[in-house]
Amino acid sequence: MPRRPLGQLEAEVLAALAAADAPLSAGDLRGRLADDPAHTTVNTILSRLHAKGMVTRDRSGRQFVYRLTVDESRLVAHRMHRHLRHASDPHGVLGQFLQELSPDQEQVLRDLLNEQ
Repeated sequence: MPRRPLGQLEAEVLAALAAADAPLSAGDLRGRLADDPAHTTVNTILSRLHAKGMVTRDRSGRQFVYRLTVDESRLVAHRMHRHLRHASDPHGVLGQFLQELSPDQEQVLRDLLNEQ
């Protein structure tokens, strides 16, 4: 059975775990997510991410704490590439993307392209 693409809440959970200095519990994560999702919703997302191999979990007392097991930059780049691949106008998408970059982000992109 194929896996569904990551949803918005899954992406937010992954980003919160990537930004964390230590493993987080569902309760810790809930406080870092927009729109205050229900505790059960966060647990469901974490269980799905664990089943997909994207997070590990360790018992800490009566709860689990979670840690990211995938490289966030690779994950985000894969999502960007997937969206670009399905765009009817990839040239326009890339142009819009460039227009929305900050000057610092634009310079990083230019430096990366020059390294290639």
